Amino acid sequence: MPQSTDIDPDIPSRARNGDEAAFAALVEFFHVRCLRYARYMLGDEEDAEEAVQDTFIRVYDHLSQFRSDARFEPWLFRILANRCRTVRARRRRRESLVVTGELPAMAAVAAEAPDASRDVLEEVEAALEELPSEQREAFLLRHVEDLSYEDMAVITGVRLSALRMRVKRACDTLRTRLQREM
Repeated sequence: MPQSTDIDPDIPSRARNGDEAAFAALVEFFHVRCLRYARYMLGDEEDAEEAVQDTFIRVYDHLSQFRSDARFEPWLFRILANRCRTVRARRRRRESLVVTGELPAMAAVAAEAPDASRDVLEEVEAALEELPSEQREAFLLRHVEDLSYEDMAVITGVRLSALRMRVKRACDTLRTRLQREM
């Protein structure tokens, strides 16, 4: 079982009681991970930043609903996953009207890497983008964010067996695609 990357449970409790410094600590602790997850889920830097910003606003507005006996990390990522789904749905509606030619976020990151690394990053990005969103979400939560299946179930509302199958299918699809391309 992966080690928890959750924050000290006292900090969310303090933030829930109105401690602004504690809330700032939550944002600082989780911002990089949330942004990474959103970038992979959405493939667009601006959409990812918007989803993360909306997530922290929702966290701030709903801290009173956070149960002090629960872990903060799954609660936060559930909100983030929902925001990413909303952004993707809004983007699909928008793109059905207008075709855009924006580069995926990882292609921009890859531009700073050596040529071989850039090619690999582009292939991984393309392979992730081709996954069904449910598989991409499960894969990222498990293998990028290193969350347990139990935490993933809290975040997604999906049964453990279904999550394991989604991760397995995502891994199989990515492995096949990347072996074919390499």
